[in-house]
Amino acid sequence: MKKIKILVVDDSALMRKIISDMINEENDMEVVGIARNGQDLMNKLSSQYAGENKPDVITLDVEMPRMNGIHALEEMKNKNINIPTIVLSSVSREGVKLTMECLHAGAFDFIAKPSGNISNINDVKSELVKRIKMASRGKNAMKISEFKSNHTIVESRNIGAIVIGASTGGPKALYSVITKLPENLGLPTMVVQHMPAGFTKAFAERLNTNSNQKVVEAEDNMEVEPNTIYIAPGGFHMEVFKDKRIHLNKEPAIWGVRPAVDKLFISASEVYGKNLISVVLTGMGRDGADGTSHIKDKGGITISQDESTCVIYGMPKAAYSTGKVDMVLKLDKITDELVKLVHGSRR
Repeated sequence: MKKIKILVVDDSALMRKIISDMINEENDMEVVGIARNGQDLMNKLSSQYAGENKPDVITLDVEMPRMNGIHALEEMKNKNINIPTIVLSSVSREGVKLTMECLHAGAFDFIAKPSGNISNINDVKSELVKRIKMASRGKNAMKISEFKSNHTIVESRNIGAIVIGASTGGPKALYSVITKLPENLGLPTMVVQHMPAGFTKAFAERLNTNSNQKVVEAEDNMEVEPNTIYIAPGGFHMEVFKDKRIHLNKEPAIWGVRPAVDKLFISASEVYGKNLISVVLTGMGRDGADGTSHIKDKGGITISQDESTCVIYGMPKAAYSTGKVDMVLKLDKITDELVKLVHGSRR
């Protein structure tokens, strides 16, 4: 069996050992080398890990001397080195901020660094192994071309809200969609991005800095207002009810995640009915598929991202497979379509 080859990059000898041990305990993967910082990584990628020796996946520390994780990702992009990279970040404010920049610079995904607690380390190992396998597989082979259903009717609607769900690859995809929304679209947008507690606030702040609309990390009982984008906080399910307020809870995870896209989609469909648009973006698994079905059954409009622009074509594929998706669109066309649907419904 061919093993997945991983290069571990971290300035801490202890962290390199912990991460390497986690990986080498798996039968289908192995650490083929280490680097002590971004500069060391670039040197090794151009010499001993070039060509056939190229690793399948890189794990990358964010905060390192000489060259940090962000600059290493930028250098890899400049030199056309396409190796899926998983960022390991501390949950400090600076670490979280740098992680958001790494995702924007092209990192495949991220996990929080293990702390000294043994149970926490085991949790991190499970997440790390899962992401390495996802990264090494690349995109799902199923190809779904762009399409728009002939049955999508915007007449007699008055679109009241947009809901969006995403996972792996989502931060960059959401940045693309959200930062292009016009300032006065006239309705709220609610977003679930699978992301652990401690990271969603920085994600919302980054979006807010670069968006025409106000972007906030949602709080319990927050009133849903037009031209505002609400990001579900890590560790909480987010729902909206008839009182048009955000409701957060710590009910059990769905599909292994909290927040779950299905929770948001299903609750919003009960409030907005046919006047709701949903979008399922890149991500692994099937979260959002049941919610998509629910929204379509209530008369809403459903969109999923196409395979060619997804980092992982899992969630959009699952949504499409329900037979309840009205449109499959490339990422760069989604915002324009949302604006057109909203404006078309208000003529």
